[in-house]
Amino acid sequence: MAISTLSSSLALIPNPSHSFSPLSNPNLLLRISTKPCAIQAVRFCWTQISPTARKDERPLKVPPTVLGLAASVVLFLGFGVRICSAASTQLPPVVGQEDRIIKDTEDEELEQAFEKWKSKTYALTVPLRIVALQGSMPQSWVKDFMRSQGKRLKLQVNFCGSLEGIFSNLSMPFNQVKVKSASYMAADLVGLGDSWLSFVIKKRLIEPIPGAEEQDWFKCLSDKWKVYLRRNNEGEIDSEGKIWAAPYRWGTMVIAYKKSKFQKHKLAPIEDWKDLWRPELAGRISMVNSPREVIGAVLQYMGASYNTINIDLQVVGGKTAVQQNLALLGKQVRLFDSTHYLKAFGVGDVWVAVGWSSDVLPAVKRMSNVAVVVPKSGASLWADLWAIPAASRLETDQIGGRIRGPSPLIHQWIEFCLQAARALPFKQEVISGASPSALESSTLSEMSEELLKGKPSLDTNLIAGVPPPEILARCEFSEPLSDATLSDYKWLVANMQKPDPVLINRIQHHMSSLIQNLVAKATFKSDVN
Repeated sequence: MAISTLSSSLALIPNPSHSFSPLSNPNLLLRISTKPCAIQAVRFCWTQISPTARKDERPLKVPPTVLGLAASVVLFLGFGVRICSAASTQLPPVVGQEDRIIKDTEDEELEQAFEKWKSKTYALTVPLRIVALQGSMPQSWVKDFMRSQGKRLKLQVNFCGSLEGIFSNLSMPFNQVKVKSASYMAADLVGLGDSWLSFVIKKRLIEPIPGAEEQDWFKCLSDKWKVYLRRNNEGEIDSEGKIWAAPYRWGTMVIAYKKSKFQKHKLAPIEDWKDLWRPELAGRISMVNSPREVIGAVLQYMGASYNTINIDLQVVGGKTAVQQNLALLGKQVRLFDSTHYLKAFGVGDVWVAVGWSSDVLPAVKRMSNVAVVVPKSGASLWADLWAIPAASRLETDQIGGRIRGPSPLIHQWIEFCLQAARALPFKQEVISGASPSALESSTLSEMSEELLKGKPSLDTNLIAGVPPPEILARCEFSEPLSDATLSDYKWLVANMQKPDPVLINRIQHHMSSLIQNLVAKATFKSDVN
């Protein structure tokens, strides 16, 4: 009888690989110690094999040797029970109805407790916080990266309207006592323009990317990127320096002009920097207010490099010749302003706009009869980079876990941004610029008809955000300048003609009128509905 009972019980035993620890359930031991010996034996065998048996597991076929051993144990303990019963009449000879009820109740409690324990989740999440320039990457990147990492990722992405805003927010913790978790310094990665890289390194606002040289994303970069990103602690390009940033898009300086105005006045199209000095364009040009770009345009016009360090030694005619050509350009350009130069172009006050492709291309797509060219003698290149804020410099616990170091997922994010699939938004011109891999393209990859189908055509020599190879070969990144050279640049620009305040007022008035018209239209629609 005992053997058959044990055999039927063992047929339901799940995987015996589960271990049993008496300390894991002291209440179970207490209950076993207060039961008759036969019940203790059966329950002890069950718990030894699997204290966490589940109903959905398959029954285990137990070898006959195990059955025989278990039966022997029960027979032996059963003999002991009978001896105890003969010696004392106070113990019942068999298990009563009350014990069976208690046993069933306790088993049900154990099952409920186990099911409750299984329902708990102990998820290990890895945080990653990113601050990016608004419009510098598509929203689909965030969704695709979250999908690739699964539930273990806790991603937070913040967008800022300008690179100056990111720099100001990074500098803020060092100018005040309290640091809040919302500070960009608490982020794992921030987006920076390459023109800011030297300065933020020198001010120790960012730190080198740990182990960058061993990562696949860095090995796949072209030599041009590797040289440009390796800097010393002063932000200067140094072959022995560290890697301070990783690129995710780049572009060029471009010149946009209104074809309708040029055709009406029978003017030749713009092709190179020298066209900005044409007399018929006097007062018809707006340009960014960047000393590096304005002086760079003059140097390109004079056949010199953007990265000229000593103007007197490296440029024909020296600083005097540069100053004269810069003064002539000052008469040609009606407005030097990085904020309003495209607005002046849009309202028709100027016919030509000179600026970064990341600004110009999105703006001119909303206009008609506009052409955009990269000057054929070459232009400066710009890049947006990922960098790690130097939060370890702050002696505070206000910014949470970031104080212990950047997220371990920073390399996964950088490599994700550099994958070939990420180049598609640039080729489709959804996002201005080009993928870092396109910088060393020896030949232009022809865009498929599917990508061009249904898209408005733009008169430009850029293809998928990339200049033709012969022009790209003459383009160059703006390398860090010495303090003395940068001071010369600022002095030259400061002595140029100041922008016309009447023009700025006209632009602001025009924009105000547009906003009022939009508000009036929205109010009219709401009233009609």
